[in-house]
Amino acid sequence: MREIVFATFVVIFAGWAFAVAAQSAKTDARNEGKKNQRQVQPTPVPTPKVPKPAEDDTVAVPDDGEIIRVSTNLVSVPVRVMDKRGRFISGLQKEDFKVFEDGSEQELALFSSEHEPFTVALVLDMSYSTKFKIAEIQSAAIAFIDQLRPQDRVMVVSFDGDVHILCEATADRKEIYRAIKTTKIATGTSLYEAVDMVMNDQLRKIEGRKAIILFTDGVDTSSRRANDFGNLRDAMEMDALVYPIRYDTFADVQSMKNGPGIIKLPPITIPTSGDGSNPFPFPLPPIGTPGSQGTTLEEYKKAEEYLDQMALRTGGRVYPATTVGNLAEAYSRIASELREFYSIGYYPLVERLEGKRKSVRVKVDREGLVVKSREGFIRRKAKGMNPSL
Repeated sequence: MREIVFATFVVIFAGWAFAVAAQSAKTDARNEGKKNQRQVQPTPVPTPKVPKPAEDDTVAVPDDGEIIRVSTNLVSVPVRVMDKRGRFISGLQKEDFKVFEDGSEQELALFSSEHEPFTVALVLDMSYSTKFKIAEIQSAAIAFIDQLRPQDRVMVVSFDGDVHILCEATADRKEIYRAIKTTKIATGTSLYEAVDMVMNDQLRKIEGRKAIILFTDGVDTSSRRANDFGNLRDAMEMDALVYPIRYDTFADVQSMKNGPGIIKLPPITIPTSGDGSNPFPFPLPPIGTPGSQGTTLEEYKKAEEYLDQMALRTGGRVYPATTVGNLAEAYSRIASELREFYSIGYYPLVERLEGKRKSVRVKVDREGLVVKSREGFIRRKAKGMNPSL
């Protein structure tokens, strides 16, 4: 009996040992498989960290000559190259340009040819003026759009007492025409707020070449959240060209101001999508006394200087518009000039000192050519500086 019990125990023990050995073999096989799987998997390569652009650490200080205000380390400079007769020179390459900061040559890090498309902000002053009728303003603007290249994108902005984004940047010509045709005359002139919104809320987030076409008399009467100094400072920071088309309303305003308080104006014809045109009588609010905002000679001189500086400090140009004919001509010349810009950029080799003006000079390695570009920038002081500086 004891032999039978012992034999039975031996059999059971052997079966248990075999099961344990089998389970161990399976575990070893699984571990070996995982080990092999780990071996054949590629070692993950960490994504390199891209350094954040430097904090907005520069500001322009009014000074003689043109100035660039830089918000990152990259200094971007729009450049026009012409012969001595003023004719644009096309086909230049990166190797043809040299840029100097305070006399020291810099390495070019950015180059765009004249064939690169533009993003254009068409900004229209819709406060009342007897200089142009609404139909003339719309027709001239549409003719300007027709002269741009198909790949150029356009946003349409109008302003009166408020700012209206009528069309985001697009190459869809039908959408652009629709936006232009929705413009309408109203009261108030928030010029500074319109320019501020276009530069900081719209164009700043757009890459590539940019320009602002600003149709206005330059007089602001209703901005509260922006001013002329802020516009000029921000314009020098951006690499956008500004082309003001200035029409002078001073004589008209004086005539209105010296007349009755409320002036009855003739109907203004606004094109519609129907069979014809609808007369739209626009009542002008009281002009008031000779001290009223936006009517004095000093304010008009300030407006003219503001537009001149917006153009000068960005590399653009002011075009006067006194008739429908030279309004159309101004648009035509601007469209032509936008096809005549190169863009170059560099990272300064020497650390910029606070408050020190840096001169920038661009040269082309060819004889007999004229180069026009911005001429310098000034670094802003650290946080806590007087914002009026």
